[in-house]
Amino acid sequence: MGYLSIEEICNRFGCVCERDVELSDKTTMKISGRCDLYIEPNSEECLIELLDVCRMNNIPRFILGNGSNVLIKSFHGVVIHMGGGLGGLSVNGNTITAGAGISLSSVCNTALSNSLTGMESLFGIPGSVGGALYMNAGAYGAEMKDVVLSARCVDSRGNIVDIPLEEMALGYRKSVFSSNGMCILSVTFGLENGDKDEIGAKMHEVTKKRRDKQPLEYPSCGSTFKRPKDGFAAALIEECGLKGYTVGGAQVSEKHSGFVINKGGATFEDVIGLVEHIKRVVREQKGVELECEMLIVDK
Repeated sequence: MGYLSIEEICNRFGCVCERDVELSDKTTMKISGRCDLYIEPNSEECLIELLDVCRMNNIPRFILGNGSNVLIKSFHGVVIHMGGGLGGLSVNGNTITAGAGISLSSVCNTALSNSLTGMESLFGIPGSVGGALYMNAGAYGAEMKDVVLSARCVDSRGNIVDIPLEEMALGYRKSVFSSNGMCILSVTFGLENGDKDEIGAKMHEVTKKRRDKQPLEYPSCGSTFKRPKDGFAAALIEECGLKGYTVGGAQVSEKHSGFVINKGGATFEDVIGLVEHIKRVVREQKGVELECEMLIVDK
């Protein structure tokens, strides 16, 4: 009954709604996974109605952004893809407000166009605005918490609420959103006036660093492991002789040991098998327990 209600809502709003969908093209790891129902809501109104039906019928739902930090085997419920059709992108003085489905790089480019500084180091992070806030994404010494002012969300009871930065509990790759059941609708960033040429030059520098150091030519989830205390996961993995180690189609990148890449035809089991092997070897040789940064979905 719940799925039929969801399909009726999607038909009324004219948005994508498909059953038993294969998700390999929805994630940056490009690994096959399936869900019972896949939806691309095309407005906030549509999304809010869908969330209401899921809540009232106890239907599991998973919010998917750009799929850049998630590994999916199966999800028995509804996958809601927050695409660019959800919310726009606007500038008001030194603030930028972007819908949760907008890419983070689009926000960075908008900041550049308006000579606003503060987001240069975040340029190139392959995630959506909502996903980036959910995990407090960061790179090269900067994190979302440094530039976010507030977020507009749907709470666990279906109410639209504004959450200020102070209530987000943003820490290293974590936030309050991972536990409070809220769905992020849009995010407002607070930036400063800057020199357009200098902003562009720094974004170019960040892009070059990524291309030079990261295996961008292969599908991946980005950094596979969180940074351990007093060290770096990539260094530990390399010191353990695991650079290039392969399980099926999954490999520890020979370019950057912090990345597990899909060399071709990798399965969920290949990636998990490789991740567990890495964790075991690093634990045995270095006494460090590595923790995955990517979100693993299998339920």
